[in-house]
Amino acid sequence: MGARRRKRAARDPEEGIPSPPGYSAIPIKFSEKQQASHYLYVREHRVREGTKSTWPQKRTLFVLNVPPYCTEECLSRLLSTCGPIQSVELQEKPDLAESPKEPKSKFFHPKPVPGFQVAYVVFQKPGGMLAALTMKGPLLVSTESHPVKTGIHKWISDYADSLPDPEALRVEVDTFMEAYDQKIAEEEAKAKEEDGVPDEEGWVKVTRRGRRPVLPRTEAASLRVLEREKRKRARKELLNFYAWQHRESQMEHLAQLRKKFEEDKQRIELMRAQRKFRPY
Repeated sequence: MGARRRKRAARDPEEGIPSPPGYSAIPIKFSEKQQASHYLYVREHRVREGTKSTWPQKRTLFVLNVPPYCTEECLSRLLSTCGPIQSVELQEKPDLAESPKEPKSKFFHPKPVPGFQVAYVVFQKPGGMLAALTMKGPLLVSTESHPVKTGIHKWISDYADSLPDPEALRVEVDTFMEAYDQKIAEEEAKAKEEDGVPDEEGWVKVTRRGRRPVLPRTEAASLRVLEREKRKRARKELLNFYAWQHRESQMEHLAQLRKKFEEDKQRIELMRAQRKFRPY
């Protein structure tokens, strides 16, 4: 009995692949030298009735157990034999909505997700997704025509990519700021048009725009506000409320009177010394 099972496993090695219920297993290998296979578990992306999802139905393939060395470009290349692919997106955990599409930058990259990930592969036609469910392997991730760097070679490549060209970086930053300024200007123009205009039900939308401009939140403006508040608190403080405050104020007043008396005496002596007898 044991020999039969071993022969059957040797004849059909893929029959004994453990996989979650409802998933199909696709074996992949990093390279030809690797003997053991890694398995991707795939199924059609479906949601319950009444649940909204931005992923296209009947064209989206949900992939589990994607290894860290398998990038979006690599996964797209592996599954491209099933049919033309519209998009591939890697995520840390399953999500019903696509992440917002932002223009890719050569210098600013999102923080990579450590460890294994999930992927959403959107095909252009439903037939591509169905073909991916019946795919046989193993598929090679790193080939001679498409090598995948690992180890010290990957570290060297990542370090070289982290040193940007100053001129190219300036151009990209200027382009981003121009698009951002244009977006802010459009929002301000739209808010100005809606300011004070009633809607269909007669309600007037209250915006941030007003007759009096808002105080700019700068360091100098904040210091002026703090100084103004300090002066207000000083005016509100009660003078000579305690006995020791009254005694100190009297002593200060007497000291000022003595000082003024001495100054007056010196001024009178000086005037007397400068007086001269002039009968004619």
